[in-house]
Amino acid sequence: MFESMGLPLPAESLLITAALYAAGTHRLNIYGVASAGVIGAIMGDNFGYLIGRALGFRLLLRHGRKVGLTPERLLLGRYAFRQHGGVVVFFGRFIAILRVFVALLAGANHMHWRNFLLFNAMGGICWAGGYALITYYLGHEALQLSGPVAWVVIPAGVAVITGVLLFLKKNEKRLTREALKAAENDPTLVHGMEAELKQ
Repeated sequence: MFESMGLPLPAESLLITAALYAAGTHRLNIYGVASAGVIGAIMGDNFGYLIGRALGFRLLLRHGRKVGLTPERLLLGRYAFRQHGGVVVFFGRFIAILRVFVALLAGANHMHWRNFLLFNAMGGICWAGGYALITYYLGHEALQLSGPVAWVVIPAGVAVITGVLLFLKKNEKRLTREALKAAENDPTLVHGMEAELKQ
Protein backbone atom coordinates (compact mmCIF):
# COMPACT_ATOMS: atom_id res chain seq x y z
CA MET A 1 0.00 0.00 0.00
CA PHE A 2 2.74 2.46 0.97
CA GLU A 3 4.74 1.74 -2.20
CA SER A 4 1.68 2.39 -4.35
CA MET A 5 1.17 5.69 -2.51
CA GLY A 6 4.57 6.87 -3.75
CA LEU A 7 7.12 5.58 -1.22
CA PRO A 8 10.08 3.59 -2.67
CA LEU A 9 9.53 0.35 -0.76
CA PRO A 10 10.24 -3.28 -1.87
CA ALA A 11 6.63 -4.48 -2.25
CA GLU A 12 7.51 -7.00 -4.98
CA SER A 13 10.18 -8.65 -2.81
CA LEU A 14 7.79 -8.72 0.14
CA LEU A 15 5.10 -10.49 -1.90
CA ILE A 16 7.57 -13.10 -3.19
CA THR A 17 9.02 -13.68 0.30
CA ALA A 18 5.58 -14.05 1.89
CA ALA A 19 4.46 -16.47 -0.83
CA LEU A 20 7.62 -18.57 -0.47
CA TYR A 21 7.15 -18.63 3.30
CA ALA A 22 3.56 -19.78 2.80
CA ALA A 23 4.72 -22.49 0.40
CA GLY A 24 7.55 -23.68 2.62
CA THR A 25 5.94 -23.59 6.06
CA HIS A 26 2.18 -23.54 5.42
CA ARG A 27 1.90 -21.10 8.33
CA LEU A 28 0.41 -18.46 6.05
CA ASN A 29 -2.61 -18.93 3.81
CA ILE A 30 -1.54 -18.03 0.27
CA TYR A 31 -5.00 -16.67 -0.55
CA GLY A 32 -4.68 -14.37 2.45
CA VAL A 33 -1.26 -13.20 1.21
CA ALA A 34 -2.60 -12.61 -2.32
CA SER A 35 -5.72 -10.82 -1.02
CA ALA A 36 -3.66 -8.57 1.27
CA GLY A 37 -1.35 -7.74 -1.65
CA VAL A 38 -4.23 -6.93 -4.00
CA ILE A 39 -6.14 -4.83 -1.43
CA GLY A 40 -2.97 -2.98 -0.38
CA ALA A 41 -2.01 -2.26 -3.99
CA ILE A 42 -5.45 -0.94 -4.93
CA MET A 43 -5.87 1.11 -1.73
CA GLY A 44 -2.36 2.56 -2.00
CA ASP A 45 -2.88 3.63 -5.59
CA ASN A 46 -6.17 5.31 -4.67
CA PHE A 47 -4.47 7.24 -1.85
CA GLY A 48 -1.65 8.15 -4.26
CA TYR A 49 -4.21 9.31 -6.83
CA LEU A 50 -5.88 11.57 -4.22
CA ILE A 51 -2.52 13.03 -3.16
CA GLY A 52 -1.61 13.71 -6.80
CA ARG A 53 -5.02 15.22 -7.48
CA ALA A 54 -4.83 17.52 -4.43
CA LEU A 55 -1.18 18.60 -4.56
CA GLY A 56 0.63 17.30 -7.63
CA PHE A 57 -0.64 19.55 -10.38
CA ARG A 58 -0.39 22.71 -8.30
CA LEU A 59 3.26 21.96 -7.55
CA LEU A 60 3.95 21.19 -11.22
CA LEU A 61 2.36 24.49 -12.28
CA ARG A 62 4.34 26.44 -9.70
CA HIS A 63 7.76 24.84 -10.21
CA GLY A 64 7.47 22.95 -13.52
CA ARG A 65 9.12 25.67 -15.63
CA LYS A 66 12.39 25.03 -13.78
CA VAL A 67 12.58 21.59 -15.41
CA GLY A 68 10.99 22.49 -18.75
CA LEU A 69 7.38 21.67 -17.86
CA THR A 70 5.58 24.66 -19.33
CA PRO A 71 1.79 25.00 -18.91
CA GLU A 72 1.42 23.85 -22.53
CA ARG A 73 3.40 20.68 -21.80
CA LEU A 74 1.39 20.08 -18.65
CA LEU A 75 -1.80 20.42 -20.72
CA LEU A 76 -0.34 17.95 -23.23
CA GLY A 77 0.50 15.54 -20.40
CA ARG A 78 -3.03 15.80 -19.03
CA TYR A 79 -4.48 15.22 -22.50
CA ALA A 80 -2.21 12.21 -23.15
CA PHE A 81 -3.06 10.73 -19.75
CA ARG A 82 -6.77 11.06 -20.48
CA GLN A 83 -6.37 9.36 -23.85
CA HIS A 84 -4.03 6.52 -22.82
CA GLY A 85 -3.86 6.69 -19.02
CA GLY A 86 -5.48 3.30 -18.49
CA VAL A 87 -2.68 1.51 -20.31
CA VAL A 88 -0.06 3.42 -18.29
CA VAL A 89 -1.81 2.63 -14.99
CA PHE A 90 -2.16 -1.08 -15.80
CA PHE A 91 1.32 -1.76 -17.19
CA GLY A 92 2.99 0.71 -14.82
CA ARG A 93 2.14 -1.72 -12.04
CA PHE A 94 4.72 -4.17 -13.41
CA ILE A 95 7.62 -1.66 -13.69
CA ALA A 96 9.21 -0.94 -10.30
CA ILE A 97 10.05 2.77 -10.75
CA LEU A 98 6.81 3.62 -12.55
CA ARG A 99 4.75 1.69 -9.97
CA VAL A 100 5.79 4.20 -7.28
CA PHE A 101 4.70 7.28 -9.27
CA VAL A 102 1.89 6.19 -11.60
CA ALA A 103 -0.98 6.90 -9.18
CA LEU A 104 0.44 10.33 -8.27
CA LEU A 105 0.77 11.17 -11.98
CA ALA A 106 -2.76 9.94 -12.71
CA GLY A 107 -4.14 12.18 -9.97
CA ALA A 108 -2.01 15.19 -10.96
CA ASN A 109 -3.16 14.82 -14.56
CA HIS A 110 -6.81 14.58 -13.48
CA MET A 111 -7.39 11.19 -15.06
CA HIS A 112 -11.05 10.28 -14.62
CA TRP A 113 -11.30 8.42 -11.33
CA ARG A 114 -13.57 5.64 -12.64
CA ASN A 115 -11.12 4.82 -15.43
CA PHE A 116 -8.25 4.97 -12.97
CA LEU A 117 -10.06 2.69 -10.52
CA LEU A 118 -10.82 0.10 -13.22
CA PHE A 119 -7.27 -0.14 -14.60
CA ASN A 120 -5.77 0.19 -11.13
CA ALA A 121 -7.88 -2.72 -9.86
CA MET A 122 -7.05 -4.91 -12.88
CA GLY A 123 -3.35 -4.12 -12.51
CA GLY A 124 -3.41 -4.75 -8.75
CA ILE A 125 -5.15 -8.11 -9.16
CA CYS A 126 -2.81 -9.29 -11.93
CA TRP A 127 0.35 -7.98 -10.25
CA ALA A 128 -0.14 -8.76 -6.55
CA GLY A 129 -2.37 -11.79 -7.02
CA GLY A 130 -0.30 -13.11 -9.90
CA TYR A 131 3.05 -12.71 -8.16
CA ALA A 132 1.81 -14.28 -4.93
CA LEU A 133 0.07 -17.29 -6.51
CA ILE A 134 2.71 -17.99 -9.17
CA THR A 135 5.47 -17.80 -6.56
CA TYR A 136 3.54 -20.08 -4.23
CA TYR A 137 2.88 -22.75 -6.84
CA LEU A 138 6.30 -22.61 -8.45
CA GLY A 139 8.14 -22.32 -5.13
CA HIS A 140 11.86 -21.74 -5.36
CA GLU A 141 11.78 -22.06 -9.15
CA ALA A 142 10.03 -18.67 -9.25
CA LEU A 143 13.11 -16.96 -7.84
CA GLN A 144 15.25 -18.49 -10.57
CA LEU A 145 12.71 -17.37 -13.21
CA SER A 146 12.31 -13.83 -11.85
CA GLY A 147 15.87 -12.86 -12.87
CA PRO A 148 15.51 -13.70 -16.60
CA VAL A 149 11.96 -12.32 -16.68
CA ALA A 150 13.20 -9.03 -15.19
CA TRP A 151 15.86 -8.81 -17.92
CA VAL A 152 13.04 -8.90 -20.50
CA VAL A 153 10.33 -6.85 -18.75
CA ILE A 154 12.50 -3.95 -17.56
CA PRO A 155 14.13 -3.17 -20.96
CA ALA A 156 10.73 -3.58 -22.66
CA GLY A 157 9.19 -1.10 -20.21
CA VAL A 158 12.07 1.36 -20.67
CA ALA A 159 11.78 1.00 -24.47
CA VAL A 160 8.02 1.74 -24.39
CA ILE A 161 8.49 4.80 -22.15
CA THR A 162 11.39 6.07 -24.32
CA GLY A 163 9.30 5.55 -27.46
CA VAL A 164 6.39 7.49 -25.98
CA LEU A 165 8.68 10.35 -24.93
CA LEU A 166 10.31 10.51 -28.39
CA PHE A 167 6.89 10.47 -30.05
CA LEU A 168 5.67 13.30 -27.79
CA LYS A 169 8.83 15.32 -28.46
CA LYS A 170 8.51 14.92 -32.22
CA ASN A 171 4.78 15.68 -32.31
CA GLU A 172 4.57 18.13 -29.39
CA LYS A 173 3.17 21.13 -31.32
CA ARG A 174 0.56 19.10 -33.18
CA LEU A 175 -0.52 17.27 -30.03
CA THR A 176 -0.68 20.54 -28.08
CA ARG A 177 -3.04 21.94 -30.72
CA GLU A 178 -5.17 18.80 -30.37
CA ALA A 179 -5.15 19.21 -26.58
CA LEU A 180 -6.23 22.86 -26.84
CA LYS A 181 -9.00 21.88 -29.25
CA ALA A 182 -10.13 19.12 -26.87
CA ALA A 183 -10.11 21.65 -24.03
CA GLU A 184 -12.73 23.71 -25.88
CA ASN A 185 -15.11 20.74 -25.60
CA ASP A 186 -13.96 19.68 -22.12
CA PRO A 187 -13.16 22.68 -19.86
CA THR A 188 -12.01 20.37 -17.05
CA LEU A 189 -8.90 19.65 -19.14
CA VAL A 190 -7.57 23.15 -18.43
CA HIS A 191 -9.07 23.53 -14.96
CA GLY A 192 -6.60 25.31 -12.69
CA MET A 193 -4.25 26.44 -15.46
CA GLU A 194 -6.28 28.99 -17.45
CA ALA A 195 -4.21 32.00 -16.35
CA GLU A 196 -0.88 30.31 -17.10
CA LEU A 197 -2.00 29.30 -20.61
CA LYS A 198 -3.04 32.88 -21.41
CA GLN A 199 0.44 34.26 -20.62
